[in-house]
Amino acid sequence: MKLGNRIRLFVRDERGVTALEYGILAAIVAVLIGGAVYTNLSGVFTSVFAKITSVITSVGS
Repeated sequence: MKLGNRIRLFVRDERGVTALEYGILAAIVAVLIGGAVYTNLSGVFTSVFAKITSVITSVGS
């Protein structure tokens, strides 16, 4: 088989494309969920550490 024919067949071959598309979609969804969770947990951790700091400061006084 000639190289030109092999390249043409390779370009037309769509096997695995759907799996790749689902993988990209899953990665995008994971990034979005991770961003939302990070945003929510960031506020929670800030609040918890502020309370811990105030307790430690009051005990040390």
